[in-house]
Amino acid sequence: MREQRVLTLEDAVRKMTGAVASRLSIQDRGVLREGLKADVMVFDPNTIIDRATYERPHQLSVGVRDVFVNGVATVRDSRVTGATPGQLVRGPGYGRNH
Repeated sequence: MREQRVLTLEDAVRKMTGAVASRLSIQDRGVLREGLKADVMVFDPNTIIDRATYERPHQLSVGVRDVFVNGVATVRDSRVTGATPGQLVRGPGYGRNH
């Protein structure tokens, strides 16, 4: 997909972050702004790739340097820290079938 240049990097990031949060009416996610939950991934756009396949779904991605969830480092220098600061996020459709 990267080689085909179907999307710009900026459009791809927007579609995976702010656009999803907006579509699901999740107000405190999807953009970096003071007072909101800070979920940030630092990656190399030239090397990032998902190695998971249907047969081997638990393969780690390559090219991710750092990940911060709710402002806490969960990956530093491409190594998992063990921190688990995530929170369950429920959109407006939650509870319709429960």
